[in-house]
Amino acid sequence: MANIKQQKKRVDIAARQRLENLRYRSTIKTLAKRLAGAVADGDEAAVAAEHRELVRTIDKAAARGALHKNTAARKKAQAQRLVSGSAVAV
Repeated sequence: MANIKQQKKRVDIAARQRLENLRYRSTIKTLAKRLAGAVADGDEAAVAAEHRELVRTIDKAAARGALHKNTAARKKAQAQRLVSGSAVAV
């Protein structure tokens, strides 16, 4: 455990950042499942809306460092394949 005041603050900040990154990753998984459900239902408007929201969240997460840029690109490509019908699952 840290003894120096600044290091204690850094531990707290790192914990907050870790939770925020976890929220981004969890949200991305939830949105991917919603997109898969919309594709299964065949509702084009819902598919477009869910895909837009998923890509937007992935871009935000990559911009702030919650996801690596290559991971973000891979997830976006998987979502696009799902929307276009050439993949079964994300």
